[in-house]
Amino acid sequence: MSETITATLPLRRWQGEKAVYHLVTFTGEEAETIAGHALMEKLEYGRSRGFGSVKVSACIGDTVWKSSVFPQNKKSEWVLLVSKKVMRAEDLAAGDEVEVRITIL
Repeated sequence: MSETITATLPLRRWQGEKAVYHLVTFTGEEAETIAGHALMEKLEYGRSRGFGSVKVSACIGDTVWKSSVFPQNKKSEWVLLVSKKVMRAEDLAAGDEVEVRITIL
């Protein structure tokens, strides 16, 4: 059974050592839902995916892509990276509030 989570989140810019990344962060009830799925997956398969990630189908506006969300702060937050391709297609910039829909795969 797949779960869908929809939230309006700020698009943040993060400067890494080699590149700039844009991301949204799920917190609160949405983060709990993702963490619960990650725990069930670990119990079912006996291990977690790389970096504790969870596979998702993500959607912003008309753009849909497959990705993963990654845990932060002991799984109280989950991060979804937003590529330049998505940002261009949806005319987004850091600081924009974006409606994000993810379906856990």
